[in-house]
Amino acid sequence: MTEQNEPFFRREGALYQPLPSGRGPWNPQSLHGRVIVGLLAYAVESEHGDDAFLPARLTVDMYKLPGFDPVELKTTIVRAGNRIKVIDAEFISGGVSMGRATCQLLRRAENSPGKVWTPPNWDAPHPDKIEPPEPRAGMGGMWAMRPISGGFGTATGPKRTWMKEVRELVGGKPLTPFQRAALAADFASPFANAGEQGLGYINSDVTLYLHRLPKQEWIGVEVTDHGATDGVAVGTTRFYDVEGPIGSVTCCALAQQMRQRS
Repeated sequence: MTEQNEPFFRREGALYQPLPSGRGPWNPQSLHGRVIVGLLAYAVESEHGDDAFLPARLTVDMYKLPGFDPVELKTTIVRAGNRIKVIDAEFISGGVSMGRATCQLLRRAENSPGKVWTPPNWDAPHPDKIEPPEPRAGMGGMWAMRPISGGFGTATGPKRTWMKEVRELVGGKPLTPFQRAALAADFASPFANAGEQGLGYINSDVTLYLHRLPKQEWIGVEVTDHGATDGVAVGTTRFYDVEGPIGSVTCCALAQQMRQRS
């Protein structure tokens, strides 16, 4: 398998071996937050997914940067009700807990009657009509991008972009719509919190809300809020597919200086 097509993890028995493609920006010996979020979503969905339920909320706490040690995933059923299921998952790297997730799955049903105000759909061009900056732009090839406005690392807005996964999360396992949304969710923090001097905040959590799953590979990201005080930042984005809004992502972040790669 070429480096260009390398997945983020390889399954080895009960463990998941991180591969170089999942390296993060903060420390050359650590994993990217997106692969942590993605693998926890994979654990919840593969062990407890049910087509009758929508994974409506995924909250991931990332309290330690994992390295490239083999990863163990543990899931726990907190609630298995008729309409609401709650699943906890833990990301254990090298025998140490380094992240955890809580996923709330809600039973699908008919919408309640009557009209409800919603924000207008964004007027972004279709991703196929946007010239790519390069074939695989995100983090040197972790994902594909079609920037729309307010580029990453600027103080101007609105910030809007399309992004698409180009790698498998776990080798040999096709990405599901939920896993695509979970992998993209971590981008909410750098997109919302990066400014004219680059990215100076590292996110400690991510909460992904979905009222439906994406129907295509492209996910649209639009920054709707950023605020920071005393080194603590909060960022919020809306998520779209080519048919319209699918949910939102909110994250907390701490002021952080990025290490230089060797």
